[in-house]
Amino acid sequence: MDFGFTGDQQQLRKTIREFTEAEIKPHVMEWDETQHFPAEVFRGLGRLGALGAVFPEDLGGSGYSYVDYAIVMEELARVDPSIALSVAAHVSLCTNHIFTAGSEEQKRRYIPKLASGEWIGSWSLTEPEAGSDAGQARAAAVLDRDCWVLNGIKTFTTNAHVADVGVVMAVTDRSASSHGISAFIIEKGTPGYSFGKKENKLGMRCSPTGDVLLKNCRVPASQVCGKVGEGFVDSLRILDGGRISIAALAVGVAQGAYEAALKYSKQRKQFSRFISEFQSIQNKLADMATEIDAARLLTQRAAWLKDSGAGVNKESSMAKLFASETAVRVTNEAVQIHGGYGFIKDYPVEKFFRDAKLCTIGEGTSEIQRLVIARQLLKSV
Repeated sequence: MDFGFTGDQQQLRKTIREFTEAEIKPHVMEWDETQHFPAEVFRGLGRLGALGAVFPEDLGGSGYSYVDYAIVMEELARVDPSIALSVAAHVSLCTNHIFTAGSEEQKRRYIPKLASGEWIGSWSLTEPEAGSDAGQARAAAVLDRDCWVLNGIKTFTTNAHVADVGVVMAVTDRSASSHGISAFIIEKGTPGYSFGKKENKLGMRCSPTGDVLLKNCRVPASQVCGKVGEGFVDSLRILDGGRISIAALAVGVAQGAYEAALKYSKQRKQFSRFISEFQSIQNKLADMATEIDAARLLTQRAAWLKDSGAGVNKESSMAKLFASETAVRVTNEAVQIHGGYGFIKDYPVEKFFRDAKLCTIGEGTSEIQRLVIARQLLKSV
């Protein structure tokens, strides 16, 4: 077993870190408070190859492995988890759904634009009454000659208001249950395809999240992504890879908060001593570092298995579950180490603390991850 990174992977980490430190870090709190989505920075990540990540070079992608992609996500989230979240939705969900289930023509049409950052992507599965139970979606599509007509509301769509193209799930055969939901590729400007409320969120505030509105939205049959009726089944496969990206994001959140707490502990004095000299602080730092390493190893294992072609349903859920809950614990301790200053926006741990919570909710709650893991464990008995 090899627990090291290659020279190319070390250089990739260095490249992304230099970009985030120079182009993102100076603006983190400004973007958070104004809820500004920095499209120019997003396109800069496209030029770096981050948005092409796991897609082949002949489609304009970077040809990265999932291990490489996990490095990218961790480095982005180490500075601003919001940017990482928008990248995850763009790469792992929207673009990857087209790559995994789309026709050759759809791949050639959309992936080069998405990989370069020329276009931004979104992915709409959740509805107001269909969250964890996504199979109970109500948004419907009815075939009318050579077009599908979509009506309904999709909610909690990352990048909704800034996306040039979205992959949207809608019911095409209600009698077929999970095999009656289809995926549609819809471009911005399509009549009947619009956006509703933009959510005012606790964290991840510069990553826009909102409603997608479908009102007599006519989509050519050629825009069905994958087979009719298999959109939800494909979505579950997409989420297996997506959860690796969220696990890596969570590791990055925890790493950023840990580094800030470690630095602060070496600068803050109480009782004429640096607080890093107190055993209670040392214990916190030791636990934080250990949990981050464990989360990173689980994430890299899932990424390595994905690269090898193995099924990662259980492993990606394990990584996402542990890494996301680690992020919550570590950011909580980082705030505690800062004391009163941890509650102040002048210090980065305040934002990491707010951002971390979404990792336990998005792309399947911690409770859903435990359900997925348990089902896989019981299959093996």
